[in-house]
Amino acid sequence: MNWELFSIIGTIAFAVSGAIVAMEEEYDILGVYVLGLVTAFGGGIIRNLLIGKPIVLLWEQGMYFQIALFAMTIVFFSPVKFIRLWKTWEAFFDAIGLAAFAIQGALYATNMGHPLSAIIVAAVLTGIGGGMVRDVLAGRKPLVLKDEIYAVWGMLAGALVGLGWNQGTWQLAILFSLIVILRMFSVNYKWKLPKRSLRESMIESSRRSDS
Repeated sequence: MNWELFSIIGTIAFAVSGAIVAMEEEYDILGVYVLGLVTAFGGGIIRNLLIGKPIVLLWEQGMYFQIALFAMTIVFFSPVKFIRLWKTWEAFFDAIGLAAFAIQGALYATNMGHPLSAIIVAAVLTGIGGGMVRDVLAGRKPLVLKDEIYAVWGMLAGALVGLGWNQGTWQLAILFSLIVILRMFSVNYKWKLPKRSLRESMIESSRRSDS
């Protein structure tokens, strides 16, 4: 299975996602590049910090940096109709990036002999870390923690890799496809995790106390 191809697609998807968020927040071109690079590579940096891999390994990904910069440059100078078309397919490309990077993070942790808990966390942070940093830098609430189910699929990928679902190319191919499909189902059918809003509860409690 050509993991490099999926990593390239994921890098482009995350870099463009960061660039578009920066433009939506009216950042200048430097802000566009910074936010795009953070989105594309932030998860890997956080993962390396967690599992003990040297952060300087990031600088060995010259090809991915060039691809990300090229993609962000195209988006910055593209007409609005192209950006709208991208956003139509954004969820699909993002799902590919999530699956590829989550599995990649899990494999890194597995090869270093880390326990299952660390493998799951490495998978999640590799898959969603960049998006979380992007939203924080853009002054937004991290969408991966409040939108459709997202981080859960990274956890699932990490759990299955940690439990031994990494013994062959076909197993990883099935896992990759499964994560992409589940992510798209959660987008299309708007699956959400249970949540409890204390704000609404406290407002309602206050109203009852006043009456």
